[in-house]
This record gives sequence, C-alpha cells and structure tokens, in this order.
Amino acid sequence: MAKNFQTAADIIARLRAADADELAVLERTVRADTRKTVQGALRTARKRIDAQRAEAARLDAMYETQERIADGRVAVGLDEVGRGPLAGPLTVGAVILPLDPRIQGIHDSKQLSAEAREECAARIRLEAAAYAIVHIPPRDIDEFGMTACLKTAFSRAVREIEAQGIIPDVVLLDGNPLRFDPREVNVVKGDATCASIGAASIIAKVERDALMVRFASEYPGYGFERNKGYGSEEHQAAIREHGLTPIHRRSFCTSFLQDALF
Repeated sequence: MAKNFQTAADIIARLRAADADELAVLERTVRADTRKTVQGALRTARKRIDAQRAEAARLDAMYETQERIADGRVAVGLDEVGRGPLAGPLTVGAVILPLDPRIQGIHDSKQLSAEAREECAARIRLEAAAYAIVHIPPRDIDEFGMTACLKTAFSRAVREIEAQGIIPDVVLLDGNPLRFDPREVNVVKGDATCASIGAASIIAKVERDALMVRFASEYPGYGFERNKGYGSEEHQAAIREHGLTPIHRRSFCTSFLQDALF
C-alpha cells in the first residue's frame, strides 16, 4: 500500500481552500488516499465547488435576462416590499446596474438570509450606477389604496433615478402590469430572474426592515423587530390588547379592531 507523505490535516486544509482548478489537481493526488477524513474532506470540497458553479450559473442567468430585455439600452429595475403588512410603509427600490462588475449574491430578497441581504445591499449601493428607495406611509395606503400607492412609489423612484443624471430607456417591473410609465416592461418572477429587479428587491427589503426595527423602539409591544409589521399571531394579539399605532394601516386592521387608535 502506498504511503501517505502528507498529514491528513495538511490535505484537508488545502481542500478547504481550493478553488475549482486547484481541486482538480488535488483530486488526482488524493483519489487513492484511503484515509476516511481525507475522502470526507474531498467530498465536501466537491460539493462546495458544485454549489459555487450553480450559484455562478444562476447569477449569469439573471444578468443574461436583464441584458436580453434591455438589448443594449439603459434599464432600471424596480420592486416593492411591504404590500401585505398591517403596519409600516410600502417600500420601493429602484436600481440601475453596471454590466461590470457583476454583483455577487443578487437574488429574490425572500430567498436570502437577513445577513446575506445586508451584505448584498451594501455591495449594490457601492456598485450600482444609480439607486433609489421610496417609502409610502400607511396613511396614504389607507386613503388612496394599494394600487394607486404602488404607481406613486414606482413613479417617484424612477424620478429619483433620473434626478441622478441617468434617464432609463426601459423600466423593468416585477409581476403584473401597472402601466405607470410608457417604458414599463413586466417580468414574471422578475425578482428571481432579472438582476436589476432582484437588486431592487434587496435594497428595499433591507431598508424597510431597518425602519421597522426603529419603529419597534418607538412603539414597543408589537414585535415589529421580528414581524416587520406583518400579521403574526403576536402582532394581532398586541393590536387587540393595545390598539393601533400611527404606523398601522387602519384599512388592513378592521377584522382585528373596529375603532382603536394608539
């Protein structure tokens, strides 16, 4: 039986640090190594590289969708968060991405952990050609309704982008048509398939979540730091016990409380 001249710890350390090219070389070296710890580390390294390749392919597909729709034109992606909560604003993000560098980690914001969203949002704010975030307060949602507020928020976000000196040729929107802008192009599941829409969903989600955490300090007892204004059991119970705060959407809360004001 061939002798192993490297310690298992040395090989495992190299496997953990190896990129795809380095792993291909190491595989030939350690394939015949019979030590279980080495073979386990090799399997783990293969899975890590496979996951990296899958993630790279997913991100490539998001940028390719963006480039195909834009067709060489300047495109801004938009997405909203906070359509369904009982409290807090409707928030819209707008992002124009450069073709290079490609921003790692862009995805549908709902598919990312809070930590991953915050890290990606920081990269987006740093690398984006332009970005904007717009909040629509609960009182406007109650007065004008969600559809009107969505149109207002998207329109404001586009104007804020244009105020930064970039005039988009294409306005990419996730989901169904709103017809708020003649440049509008709708992309089904755009937050998961189109890079700039995904980026917009991330910065909007991070900004709104941070705002709800601040509201949790201003209006304690509702769990806003955890539920972000959505109708969790904890939140519904707090409404029944304490009433509504100024950041609640009264039109969304009629089934819990008919006449309450904090």
